[in-house]
Amino acid sequence: MIDSFHRPIDYLRLSVTDRCNLRCVYCMPRSSPRFTASEDVLTDDEIVELVSCLAELGISKIRITGGEPLVRPGLPDLVARIARVPGIVDLSLSTNGVLLSDHAQNLKNAGLKRVNISLDSLLSDRFQEIARFGSLADVMKGIDSALETGLEPVKLNVVVARGMNDDEIARFAHLTVDRPLHVRFIELMPMGDTGFFSPERRVPLNDMLAAAAPLEPLPQQRWPVGHGPARYYRRPGALGTLGFISALSCGFCSACNRVRLSADGTLIPCLDAVSGTDLRAPLRAGKGREHLKALAGDAILHKPESHDMNARLAASNTNPRFMCQIGG
Repeated sequence: MIDSFHRPIDYLRLSVTDRCNLRCVYCMPRSSPRFTASEDVLTDDEIVELVSCLAELGISKIRITGGEPLVRPGLPDLVARIARVPGIVDLSLSTNGVLLSDHAQNLKNAGLKRVNISLDSLLSDRFQEIARFGSLADVMKGIDSALETGLEPVKLNVVVARGMNDDEIARFAHLTVDRPLHVRFIELMPMGDTGFFSPERRVPLNDMLAAAAPLEPLPQQRWPVGHGPARYYRRPGALGTLGFISALSCGFCSACNRVRLSADGTLIPCLDAVSGTDLRAPLRAGKGREHLKALAGDAILHKPESHDMNARLAASNTNPRFMCQIGG
């Protein structure tokens, strides 16, 4: 489907839960937000029905997100059902990696193609300070399991913040030299009232590029498989790549191809949106597929031209919704 700004929308970020087993300082406060009541979370049948409707509107690529999707019981079975929806050609997963080693093979068998793993420090003590729960050792096991089971390309998502982990950029870049890992450095965004974000903590794109040097630009045909906004480089002779996602320094809204479906069934047209279109209520009210497709199609058509993050940055404000409520 084409939105009103002539962008083809073919990519869905599908949140299957807003719950998480970590409490990363930039994502959620220690006293986490009130999670969606279990009866308000979409069931497997409801997710498959909505994915099927969206596929008929042109969605062909899906990334399963959360919260932490692996805390949802029976996720491999749900993955298998989504993989069988006609029109879905690419199915991937974003995870913090803590539980991945226990599920990687089952997810691969179910039809999952690849994973993105969030990891913000390679130092055990600092990992604990940032994530508050979990362990670096478990995440590293998850990375190994993803490589061993062929959930590739394996991408590591690193949110960079000054005074948090900006001194580890070179260390992360070195990970890509001897292993086929694809590290993506993500500019800190003003999302959620966590008390963490400030303009001073943001590390701009040029600073990240300098810290990751030496870098060679990669032609787009050699970028790792994916449908997001990262721009890729490689260290000379490295097996993996380095990507940079910079929503504030270098906006990519003009090429945005995605919408988000939250765990409670809200179709959200932009990461920075503060509202969306409720698909759960009409679905549970027995409205037919054509009605659901009309609602979703209208939401996609009216996807905003761009986010408002730079205005929030200038005013030192944050989007009131937490990332776990939007679906990453």
